[in-house]
Amino acid sequence: MAAAQDIEPEEGPRTDVLRSCAYGVATVRALERPLLDDGVPLMRMAAAAAARRVLDVIDEQGWDADTLRVCVLAGAGDNGGDGLYCGAMLAGEGLNVTAIAVGRSLHDEAYGAFREAGGHVFTLDPNASIPGAPVGFSSGEAGARLEQAVRFSSRAHIIIDAMTGIGVNGALHGIPAAIAEAVGTHGTPGRPALPDDELDIEFPFVLAIDTPSGIGVEDGTLPGAYIPADVTMTFGALKPCAMLPPACYACGRVTLVDFGFDVDDAEPDVEIVDRTFAQSAIRVPCLEGAKYERGVAGLITGSDAYPGAAVLSTCAAARSNIGMVRYLGPERAQDLVLHALPEAVVGKGHVQSWIVGCGIPDGAHGDERDLQRARAKALLAHYSLDCGDDARRAALAMPPIVVDAGALDLLPAHVPAHVVVTPHVGEMAALLTRLGETTDAADVAARPLNAARRACELTGATVLLKGAMTVIVGADDAGATRTLVCGRAPAFLATAGAGDVLAGITGAMLAQQADEVVADPSLAAEVVAGAAYVHGLAAALASHSDQRAWNEPTLFSDGAADTHAAESVGHPIVAMDVVDALPAAFDMLNATARYE
Repeated sequence: MAAAQDIEPEEGPRTDVLRSCAYGVATVRALERPLLDDGVPLMRMAAAAAARRVLDVIDEQGWDADTLRVCVLAGAGDNGGDGLYCGAMLAGEGLNVTAIAVGRSLHDEAYGAFREAGGHVFTLDPNASIPGAPVGFSSGEAGARLEQAVRFSSRAHIIIDAMTGIGVNGALHGIPAAIAEAVGTHGTPGRPALPDDELDIEFPFVLAIDTPSGIGVEDGTLPGAYIPADVTMTFGALKPCAMLPPACYACGRVTLVDFGFDVDDAEPDVEIVDRTFAQSAIRVPCLEGAKYERGVAGLITGSDAYPGAAVLSTCAAARSNIGMVRYLGPERAQDLVLHALPEAVVGKGHVQSWIVGCGIPDGAHGDERDLQRARAKALLAHYSLDCGDDARRAALAMPPIVVDAGALDLLPAHVPAHVVVTPHVGEMAALLTRLGETTDAADVAARPLNAARRACELTGATVLLKGAMTVIVGADDAGATRTLVCGRAPAFLATAGAGDVLAGITGAMLAQQADEVVADPSLAAEVVAGAAYVHGLAAALASHSDQRAWNEPTLFSDGAADTHAAESVGHPIVAMDVVDALPAAFDMLNATARYE
């Protein structure tokens, strides 16, 4: 087959950017234009990489190539051309390859190469204009041909999904939708949480060309039927769907083929939070620093009904690289906090950040006369930007605050960016509904990016929407928004109290850099994203799990199959296990950090 050594990656800062940033369609088009103008054969390069990946999988799995049936689902555009060239190369290796044309045309040169290599083409549209293909058949025959195509693709051993490219928006329609309905699925795919997203292959094995057909390329949605991939070969740069939930769960293992795009001045739509990013959000103590200078976090968390939240949030904050915590809460919660953390100081005093809401009943489940709700409400009132110039200036000068759980319904209408809200999908739905956006938890889960951005736009707060892939949206340097995604945590972190621990970590890390965050609101999202990573890393250490929601994409290298060391699924944990693992998590990050 054609060699692909021209696209072998060179490791370094540029490839770090390629692995951690995703770019919108318009940006990708602009990045590839200079190469196309120079005659670089991007389509053949993409196809060669995809074919090589298929052959590697066949070799890894020990399949008998002579008995395999390969199905290329080929659309009319360049994406279909990539698939046909890939099919041609596989046919050239002796595989039995059939292409199903899902549109009225095929890429001319790729179609010619496919036919010349001995590939078979099956058309479905009676109005197709594909040389040598039957046309004008009846609607009855069209239906029969579609049934035959569905049967064949369902029974294929390998599917090359090249139906739609990155320019398609919304749900699939027509023949592609019918194919996806038959061989694909709806809703978020339910996959077991395996380390490093190990391939757990059942036929057909699906390799997606650039992106799986039917997913929202730029918003990460799953708007209708789609074909989940075992492996996605993406070209030039990552697209947002590779990082954004729920579409990212449909991409399987992602391999990035580096075309040499000049990404120095390109603005990413989405950034992944990795170890380097988290390290930059941690402040290392100064030799002469006192406990107050290391950061003091104040907590209004826990209640008579839920005192455990006070313990989890306070202990997490205390173990997250600060000098002191101050706790305000009912007597029972105070006693439990002091028992677990005798270093805690009970009562008011100067703080560099606040954490409120964990374990406090919301308005629908609690009494407005509840002391903890009253404290949180009074404190949050100082962050309102709607109370005149003096109050506005005072709000902008308040320390950063993390607003969680029962305090979310106390959030003022408009707040500074150093106010951080940390809802799960149900709490986000309630928050948006209170702000006049009719929605529910299912809609938030289906469109988490939209929900997080909308909450940020409406309130001005930095938003952390919790999930396996946590979405963070906050202000950027230009006054617009910046989207970050963190998927470091193992699935075992989905346990009671984990959100209380996250709130404590986040508040503590904001306390370390409170002055900088207040002065530059764009820093809030970075610190919050770093806290999400620390939370996930601590959970991984506690559970001894190598599994995570986000796995760094493999950079394609011709002639070398992916190899993975033996890894562990891990074991169940409780939230306090995560707290106990925080020192080790900070130790791991500090040990590998680069200090200026």
